[in-house]
Amino acid sequence: MSRVVRVVTEVAAVDRAFDYDVPSSFPGLATGDRVRMNFNGRSVRGWVAGDVEPSGDLARKPLVKWLGFGPPSELWGLLEWCAWRWTSPLSRFLLAASPSRLVTTLPPTPAKTALASPPPHREAGVWQFGPTHDPLDLVLSAYEQTRSRDGSLLVLVPTEAWAQRLRGRLEQRGLVVAQGEGQWDRMRAQWPVIIGARGAALAPTPRLCAAVVIDADDDGYRSEASPTWHAAEVVRERCRRDDAPFWASTVLATPSVTALAPLHLDDDARNEWPEVTIVDRRGRDPHEGVLAGPALQAARTALQGEEKVAVAVILQRLGTGRLFACRQCGELARCAVCGQAELEDNGQLRCPDEHLQRENFCQACSATNLRRVRVGVTTLARDVAAQLSQEVSELTATTLGEPSTRVVVGTEAVFGRVRRCGVVIFVDFDQYLLAPRANARHEAVAAVVKAARLVARASASTGVVVQTRRRDEVINALEQRDVSALRIDDDLVAQALGLPPYGGVAEVSGEGAAAFVGSLSDARLRVSERDGVYSLRASSSAVLADVLAGGVRGTGRLRLAVQ
Repeated sequence: MSRVVRVVTEVAAVDRAFDYDVPSSFPGLATGDRVRMNFNGRSVRGWVAGDVEPSGDLARKPLVKWLGFGPPSELWGLLEWCAWRWTSPLSRFLLAASPSRLVTTLPPTPAKTALASPPPHREAGVWQFGPTHDPLDLVLSAYEQTRSRDGSLLVLVPTEAWAQRLRGRLEQRGLVVAQGEGQWDRMRAQWPVIIGARGAALAPTPRLCAAVVIDADDDGYRSEASPTWHAAEVVRERCRRDDAPFWASTVLATPSVTALAPLHLDDDARNEWPEVTIVDRRGRDPHEGVLAGPALQAARTALQGEEKVAVAVILQRLGTGRLFACRQCGELARCAVCGQAELEDNGQLRCPDEHLQRENFCQACSATNLRRVRVGVTTLARDVAAQLSQEVSELTATTLGEPSTRVVVGTEAVFGRVRRCGVVIFVDFDQYLLAPRANARHEAVAAVVKAARLVARASASTGVVVQTRRRDEVINALEQRDVSALRIDDDLVAQALGLPPYGGVAEVSGEGAAAFVGSLSDARLRVSERDGVYSLRASSSAVLADVLAGGVRGTGRLRLAVQ
């Protein structure tokens, strides 16, 4: 009797498995292997899900070709969990865990080498450090504590460039490391250490001995495309299944990160912040220019150093959004109910959420001469060049090449293109604080953390300068170099509002959103709608996943973003 296997196709629209006969000429076929077969008149690829009992009364097609190794059978259960957790076809995660080329042979697995000197001991869990802390000791500690265990040490970092640098540092200490898509076969062969960015969470090693996630609250770990999975959560679930210890480092300690493992506070966290200078522009001379006096002095001091890029000026833009500030006292125009920045509408000011609409005047001093704060990168670069008497380069996501001047003005693209600089100046930090997003505070502090790492690497640093027109808990935390109060406050808010990890949240949008949400008739689900975008809430992510699994997708385009 011929062998029959169940196969999951790469056709995402057909999220189910089909049975195929295995030709006698095929090599030993294992769960997870990639194959090619005829499917509905087309030649498509797929993955072997396992053997099934053959049924003599059914006609089945034979597999056409063996395409090499895919994710190992030990990883199959995790990939099914990911598909359930983020309401996605299984093929999306199978594809993410598969190589982009054919892999038909695997290299031998090297032995784990001992470190020349023992690293500082760090207990498993989430460690809160300062932004300039070197996470190498956490990785080495995890490696040394689990070296005798079977499996690979998985290390996740926010970017591939960071992974490449960390790989070099580990190899200098004698560790055997696999990193990058080009070394998929080494990961599949369970090399001792595997390093990568978000995609490495699905590295095809059969078993983990431990895992380390650096900067676990970095936004780069969440996929922006559907499915909106989060690498840190996947790695934590993977460690649970393999009974492997889990380490993570964090600066912000957001509720979703602290829920992954016990939180450990580093005693030196406060000393691992650079000098952060807060410049309150309220009440200052409005003619002093885009850079206030303290920022201008810090920039001139940094220019006396030898760094290739001495000054980086950051401007976070909000598209068509506008901020209004009083010319007399410098106070921002904000809604008295919710605190959001007010917009102009037919000569009046209104809240984006329609709480209040009022006349155009300052609520702090009653002056009527409000001005728009709407400087763009190009205008800002011109003004900074005039103030510093220096040539200035603009640096945005669309800029090609490296900056050619010692002064750079741009968006957050600066953080990915500049390795070190003497000073980072946030010329209008209120664009972060008043952003119409639920995680605006998190993004504000995260930006300062990235800036702190740039200036920490400089030989002659004058720190980070933050220009603002308001004084709130975020500004106080940055000035005191202690974000513990923000961590506690965010946790209380998440509990009160049922946000992750204390509840399940998803957003549904697109042409087919209404039909899909209409098919979810479950009392455990709370639904709200605004501008065609549906917000779904449940008591937990597990309940939300179960409810969404019963949804019926229509013919229209649908985007499902599960947090």
